Amino acid sequence: MKNYTITVNGNVYDVVVEEGASTGAPAVKAPAAPKAPVVKAPAAASAPAAGGAGSIKVEAGAAGKVFKIDAAVGTAVKRGDAVVTIEAMKMEIPVVAPEDGTVASIEVSVGDAVEAGKVLATLN
Repeated sequence: MKNYTITVNGNVYDVVVEEGASTGAPAVKAPAAPKAPVVKAPAAASAPAAGGAGSIKVEAGAAGKVFKIDAAVGTAVKRGDAVVTIEAMKMEIPVVAPEDGTVASIEVSVGDAVEAGKVLATLN
């Protein structure tokens, strides 16, 4: 057995590791920091979103479940306003408008599972 002292974010942990006892899992696993959502604006020459009415895509930055639709079709939004909120790792993550516009389409429903990069809504 080997003893280690590990400091994570200012918290000190004493860890004992047994040699030869391979379970395939680490003795201590720190939770991974969640990634912030990334919203990408389309390139100027890109085509409109498939199935959507708007030319500006609002995409999920992380995989999760649609928790709430914050803006309805026809709603004017400013850059940074929440359009859809997704839930990932028990956290509510607002997905915001990348620029000012009007919500042209909502591509998801509450409860839908989404992957990172999925178009959630489009803006004009």
